[in-house]
Amino acid sequence: MGASESTLAPPPSSTPVRPTQPPKAQDDYVHVFHEKGDSGSDSPDPDSQNVPVANRLALLTLSSNAANDCLKAPSTSIRDQQVFNLRIPYEGAPVTNQRSSGRCWIFAATNVFRIAIMKRYKLKEFELSQAYLFFWDKLEKANYFLESVLDTVDEPEDSRLVTTLQSSPVGDGGQWDMIRALVLKYGLLTFYKVPQSLYPDSFNAKNSYQMDSIITTKLREDALRLREMAKSSTLSRSTISKIKAKMVHEIHGILTLMLGPPPNPNDDFKWTFYDRDGKYQSFTTTPLAFSQELSSSHSVRACGGTDVHELFSLVNDPRNTYSRLLTVDHLGNVYGSSAVTYVNTDVTSMKRAAIAMLRRGFPVFFGSDVGKQSDRSAGILDPKLYQYELAFNVKLGMSKAERLVTGESAMTHAMVLTAVHLDEEGRPVRWRVENSWSEAAGTEGYFVMADAWFDEFTYQVVVDPSCVSEELRKVLKQKPQVLPRWDPMGALA
Repeated sequence: MGASESTLAPPPSSTPVRPTQPPKAQDDYVHVFHEKGDSGSDSPDPDSQNVPVANRLALLTLSSNAANDCLKAPSTSIRDQQVFNLRIPYEGAPVTNQRSSGRCWIFAATNVFRIAIMKRYKLKEFELSQAYLFFWDKLEKANYFLESVLDTVDEPEDSRLVTTLQSSPVGDGGQWDMIRALVLKYGLLTFYKVPQSLYPDSFNAKNSYQMDSIITTKLREDALRLREMAKSSTLSRSTISKIKAKMVHEIHGILTLMLGPPPNPNDDFKWTFYDRDGKYQSFTTTPLAFSQELSSSHSVRACGGTDVHELFSLVNDPRNTYSRLLTVDHLGNVYGSSAVTYVNTDVTSMKRAAIAMLRRGFPVFFGSDVGKQSDRSAGILDPKLYQYELAFNVKLGMSKAERLVTGESAMTHAMVLTAVHLDEEGRPVRWRVENSWSEAAGTEGYFVMADAWFDEFTYQVVVDPSCVSEELRKVLKQKPQVLPRWDPMGALA
């Protein structure tokens, strides 16, 4: 209570004044009125005389259960079925599981890369080592953070940029251009059938919170020391760089102990497998060579003309001008690599590009806000899934741009599109989504996304340049508009 309210004089009449009931929002809606003093309890009581009969069932249900359990629209389960008339011929198997970690972007990206490998080597099942990329991503993010400390040494320590950088220096999330930078530097590592022979998930890869917390604490402490040294006139830049390198080496030690020592990207590994025809195959290669081979003419031809290393991001950010190249200040993992960039366009162009990718038999990495109007168990993403407006007699009508501006929505999760159902005019109705939450989520690991959900909560698709118009390809040559690090487009899936 504010000071001005506490000094109000009592009403002149000695008759007790009852609180004014809120006005009715509409004639056929009955409001619940409950005065605390009447029942002698703060708990909602559906038998109370102060609760109109018409509202007692709603009060009883909503006060005793999770709202989403009560308000799911049955029509969405009927409408959002796993039936599609355009589907890629090879979906990745097995279904992956990121466990209790924020590695969805690594899982989504490797689920795209593995299709290129499955096509190239004629595989029925295949999985890449997500833990291998996870290790190097953590190390690179630690170095990127410390380099950013040196880049921002003239900024006040309490500036928004510095505090944003320090908020999550080695978070689990990432973006497509960040995975591309990792693969370019470290390559790809397979574990086919026998993950123990190469680089499996450790406990801390599957449960990353404590590891992240330890490294974050260490980096924040290092940042204070590094900033102080950088401001000193007695230390040379080369001396500071050596101290920073020692700090990164210490992070490497923590990662090695908690994730296990990873293979060197230039060391040979032997890969043996049976192809889908049952023929035994054996290859000896390195992680870097294994990745680079996907750009060979043989691999590109097997993927219908797609070089997986050349894919780029389209985003739909209605706050900013379309046909514009965007980037985010100090967003990345491999310091000195190409910036994270997005071609901003309308949602129809994004869908058109995604459909073109599916037509050539290739999956689509996409970023979205998976927590909105979604059912993990049923595997449904539909803006009409939960009937909040009906239950509470309120209007929830923010636009996509308004949700971004207010922080109501952002890219929180990366998944993969593998199919779409088109109507008679070729317009999308629903999409098939490969997730990384195990076979227990959705329909054996797959979700159904209503096209209207795509409109509202999908922000990014990653596609081949040949799947977009010449106008959008030209945008890639623009000087990017730089968004601040705290912008919603800087959210890491």
